[in-house]
Amino acid sequence: MHKNLIILAAGASSRMKNSVATSSLSEAEKKQANSKSKAMIGIGKDNRPMIDYVLYNAEKAGYRSVYIVIGEDAKEFKEYFETPTPTKNFNKLNIYFATQYIPKDRTKPWGTADAIYQTLNQFPQLHKEKFTVCNGDNLYSIMALKTIRECNHRNALICYDRDGLQFSEDRIAQFALVVTDESNYLKDIIEKPNSNELNAFKDPFGKLRVSMNLFKLDALEIFPYLESCPIHEIRNEKELPTAILSLCKDIPNAVKGIPLSEHVPDLTAKGDILTLNEFLKINFNFKF
Repeated sequence: MHKNLIILAAGASSRMKNSVATSSLSEAEKKQANSKSKAMIGIGKDNRPMIDYVLYNAEKAGYRSVYIVIGEDAKEFKEYFETPTPTKNFNKLNIYFATQYIPKDRTKPWGTADAIYQTLNQFPQLHKEKFTVCNGDNLYSIMALKTIRECNHRNALICYDRDGLQFSEDRIAQFALVVTDESNYLKDIIEKPNSNELNAFKDPFGKLRVSMNLFKLDALEIFPYLESCPIHEIRNEKELPTAILSLCKDIPNAVKGIPLSEHVPDLTAKGDILTLNEFLKINFNFKF
C-alpha cells in the first residue's frame, strides 16, 4: 500500500482560457479563469484554490507524500504553499514540487507521460516506489483515491461508469473509453469513439467505462515506457495513456481496472466554476 501521489498541474489551461464566460461569473472569477492555472482557481465559499480540495481528499484517503507537477513559470503555486496560515496547512502531507521543463524548440510541455518522467528523474526516491497519478483540476472523491491507493495490483486505473458522470452527453462523449477483459484487466483506451461502435466496448455488466486519469503505477515497470513514449501524431505530445498501453502490450495483465460509479467534478471551462461552487455547497460541509 503506497502513500505517494503525483498531481498533474503543469498544463497551459488553454481550454479554460479560450472558453466563453457566462454572465453569472463575476469579474474576479473571469480574471482568474483567464490568467491562472486551473488548479489555482478559487472556488467554494472560501474561494480556496481547486487544488486545496484535491489535497484535502488525498489526505483523508491516506496519502502522505504529494508531488505537484508545475510549469517553469508557476510561481503562484510555490508562493501559495510557502506562505503558511492556520487554515491552509495540510499537516499530514509532505508537499513537493516537480517542474516540467519545456524544450527550447517547443512552446508547451511534452504532455503527461513527460510530466511523470521528469518527476521521477527529479525525485529518484520514487524510482522504486508505487504512486498514484491524478489531475489537478479533477475533484476525485476520498473513496476513489483510497480505493486506488489500497489496490493490491501493481498498476491500476479507476474505470468510471459513464452513467454516473453528471456531465452533458456531448462532454461525456469526449472522454476516453476504457476497454477491459472479463477479469477487468486493461486492454485498450479508445479516444473519442464513434457513437455507432459504443455497444462493442461495453463491459460484462453492460456498462461503458471511461478514464478520468486516476492511475496507480509501479515506477520500476512504467519508467521505460515513459522514457520511450511516442509522440501523439495529432496533439504532438507524449501522453500517459500511450505509455500505459505500451506496458500492457508487453506485460500480460499489467494494469487492473477498478469499476466505480460516481461523479467527478472538474474545471475544464469557465462555466465549471459555477457548477463546482454548487457541488461544494452540497458535498463539502467541512472546515479545512
